Amino acid sequence: MSINVALDGPSGAGKSTIAKMAAAGLGFVYVDTGAMYRTIAYYCIKEGADVSDAQAVKAALANIDISLKNEGTQQVFLNGENVSDLIRTPEISMGASKVSAIPEVRAFLLDLQKDIAANNDIIMDGRDIGTVVLPDAQVKIFLTASAEERANRRFKELQEKGDPSTYEEVLADINQRDYNDIHRDIAPLRQAEDAVLVDSSSLTLEQTAEEIMRIINEKTAKKKERKVRELMPVRPISKSRRYNPVKLVFYTILRYIVMGLYHIYYDIHFEGTENVPKDGGNVFASNHRSYQDPVFIAIHTRTPLSYMAKEELFKQNVLFTALIKFFGAFPVSRGKGDTAVIDTSIEKLEMGRNLVIFPEGTRSKDGKVGAGKTGVALVAAVAQTRIVPVGIVFEGSLKFRRRVTVRYGTPLTPAEIGVTGTDPRSLKKLKLKIMEDITNLVEKDVNKL
Repeated sequence: MSINVALDGPSGAGKSTIAKMAAAGLGFVYVDTGAMYRTIAYYCIKEGADVSDAQAVKAALANIDISLKNEGTQQVFLNGENVSDLIRTPEISMGASKVSAIPEVRAFLLDLQKDIAANNDIIMDGRDIGTVVLPDAQVKIFLTASAEERANRRFKELQEKGDPSTYEEVLADINQRDYNDIHRDIAPLRQAEDAVLVDSSSLTLEQTAEEIMRIINEKTAKKKERKVRELMPVRPISKSRRYNPVKLVFYTILRYIVMGLYHIYYDIHFEGTENVPKDGGNVFASNHRSYQDPVFIAIHTRTPLSYMAKEELFKQNVLFTALIKFFGAFPVSRGKGDTAVIDTSIEKLEMGRNLVIFPEGTRSKDGKVGAGKTGVALVAAVAQTRIVPVGIVFEGSLKFRRRVTVRYGTPLTPAEIGVTGTDPRSLKKLKLKIMEDITNLVEKDVNKL
């Protein structure tokens, strides 16, 4: 069961900033519901719809698609456009207060909010989270501060962004929005009966975040006392074993021959080659476009690669099986919980070879990156070794002189993002980071096609 934290409070109390800090400190997902209402207000204002006209706003909902990307910093997308910065103005704030009073708007967003909460440990902030959206949240907090202090904070924030609003305008906006939120007919702003009151008027951001985390830890202590279920023991590879130097010479010669042939046959381009480690024992995590992907990745790796391949490929003719084994492939039983393949992967890394894993598990026909599976995170977490994200991009199918771009991203280690075990939450966190990096590498080129 996931842990849900409902953080309510008036406008300008610092809910978003504090929730982000606390979520990062606890390893929770941060959900800014206010940004969702702001996004609807932004769309209506941009399209010339009156946010005070409920019918006009309801009509606009059919054309609105809101999505959140949240791996550290929440980004808000409106119909595919990142509007995270565009929705943070006084005009949009007032618009959000008005559209949030419309029942159809609240219903429009409620399912999305509940779905996120059901599947993640979250801190969700807003006006009615503890009273309406998550009435069964394990932790409810009502964060407030004086109107003057809230106005002062918001004024400084807007100044840093170059907004021309005066302090008096910001204070008037705060007071007006408080009145609107408290007196609206639908889900008015109020403190839930079982919520803990936190007044941050005399506290710094850091002090407030620490108090919020203290309350959450205290309220969820019993759950946290349960032993974390580790899927496999961590056994960091030593990286002291070097690949056979004689075999390495042969591999290097073969690699340069293949490099030349591939440059002749394909219009192939490599980016970020400076990110490729010179040693072995690293995991290369890549999107999957074709059976040529292991070769594309290997062209700029100085140490031989091993890679997982579906077991069906090893049941074909003897020559083909011998060939893929020679080039480092080993079988994996997809969808059967094949834990032995993890042990094999660690053995390959200990031998000084690099390991290629395609987290999506199957090839993408349209070039879009899928959700990815947890196997790559499990291998990396057990071995506690570097992960190099890779993006492979080409249009259509592979043909003679087809342009192919192979991009190596910045390496990361599980420890760098706080993953030192193999419990499900840690593995999910690592997998999301890996898939985010792969997607960023791919989408940069997809947009050029």
